[in-house]
Amino acid sequence: MTGETGLVRYGEHEIAFSVIRRARKTLGITVAPDAEVVVAAPMEATPEDIAAQVRKRAAWVLRQQGVFGQYLPRTPERRFVPGETHLFLGRQYRLKVVPDIRNDVTAVRGFFIVRSHHPKHPEVTRELLTSWLRQQAVETFRQRLEKALALFPLPEDCRPLQVIVRDLKMRWGSMSSGRRLTLNVKLIQAPVDTIDYVIVHELCHVLQPNHGPEFYDLLNRIMPDWRNRKVRLERALS
Repeated sequence: MTGETGLVRYGEHEIAFSVIRRARKTLGITVAPDAEVVVAAPMEATPEDIAAQVRKRAAWVLRQQGVFGQYLPRTPERRFVPGETHLFLGRQYRLKVVPDIRNDVTAVRGFFIVRSHHPKHPEVTRELLTSWLRQQAVETFRQRLEKALALFPLPEDCRPLQVIVRDLKMRWGSMSSGRRLTLNVKLIQAPVDTIDYVIVHELCHVLQPNHGPEFYDLLNRIMPDWRNRKVRLERALS
């Protein structure tokens, strides 16, 4: 594997792919069981030729990803009972519920310790842990925003006027025309470097509102490995 990657848009979809250069005359596209797209390309094929072929086969690629996606592991519905695992910043934490006069949550050595007046009521545990994770998301996203802004030549030109943390159903984040940055609270489950990818992606929209070539040129300059981070995010929170 050369480390060469690419991305094409097809309607509302983005197809990221890896490229393997081989001594061959034709270009072949495969979709692996984990939904990764791999292009076997002749040594002399240009990036434009490769992207054009992926775009030409995009409908087939998306169908294949849909088929394999049915069999990818999915995070089961959380029941908020002792022993259950929950993700936090890319790591699994096992839930421990302790009867206590306090209601609070701490993360200690791979455990979420939930102290509760009602330890046998999962709905109370859910409320306590969900609230704690939201607080962590607000603070973590604020810190990562500053790290992301520092990657830009003129950080203040990209700074959002407002940051909103919300439970989004279909998106990891968005940037409004009024420079309001909205981030999905579920991102607190993801590794930090993938959170950074989402924030950088949205900051780029301050300068380039649309997903045109100029947008991806900017994203590539600010975060050259963004495609790998995007794949890790999707796998971590599948």
